[in-house]
Amino acid sequence: MGRIAFLNVLPVYYALEAGIIAHDYELVRGTPAELNRRTAAGELDAASVSCVEYARRPERYLLLRDLSISSDGPVRSVLLLSRVPARALQGRNILLSAQSHTSVLLLRLLLAEAYGVTRFTGASGQAAEELGAGRFPDAFLAIGDEALRLGGHPHYPYCLDLGQIWREHTGLPFVFGLWIALRSACEGAAAEDPGVLLRASRDYGRAHKEEILRAAARSHPFMTSAEHADYFACLKHGLGEREQAGLKLFWSKLADAGELPYVPELEFCAGSG
Repeated sequence: MGRIAFLNVLPVYYALEAGIIAHDYELVRGTPAELNRRTAAGELDAASVSCVEYARRPERYLLLRDLSISSDGPVRSVLLLSRVPARALQGRNILLSAQSHTSVLLLRLLLAEAYGVTRFTGASGQAAEELGAGRFPDAFLAIGDEALRLGGHPHYPYCLDLGQIWREHTGLPFVFGLWIALRSACEGAAAEDPGVLLRASRDYGRAHKEEILRAAARSHPFMTSAEHADYFACLKHGLGEREQAGLKLFWSKLADAGELPYVPELEFCAGSG
């Protein structure tokens, strides 16, 4: 089972990783892009992946019900940090995160639709490495733990939270990640739904917030307890009607832009559990 190696999924996986809920899965960590690749290659039976991975290969996957990485406003860990206002980025250099396909596509859509920025130079790389080497692009996209570390960087006074901009632009939540399973692992009379375990673990995390905060402090000591609490309050891990509407709207925009061949249906795993 693929586990995104970011703080944003700690509330979902904590009970599984701590042995509170027994399971037979090997948990494999990686960036969203790495888990996308490994799931597409059939190396993982189930995984948390970028929302575009399901949309690009829906014939191979089934969704795990009521699970996502979403925000209905600020997300705090998908940020465009810039030296100039967003509208001044036309033709400039933006360093794009190599860790997530969804966030790069979302950035391109929002820059065009909300700020009229349709043309920029977008090389891929790791912002922390570039800044550490003294190379400062006009702007950079940071996701996950890197965004949590680099937000408020003194050289980059302008910060766009992509979750917040999407909410302001559409009125809907944005779904950054989904949990999926290979159809081959989820179909058949004896198949079980791995979502049962994940939802149980997520629900444990929701009911034991102080325990999650203590675990976050151990793994991410560069943030205060209040910062951890504020961050987790921004995140949603369900997939209700509004999240599904936001997901379909994003896919529709990608299809209009030629990034997807069509908008797929949402098909869910129905294993016995």
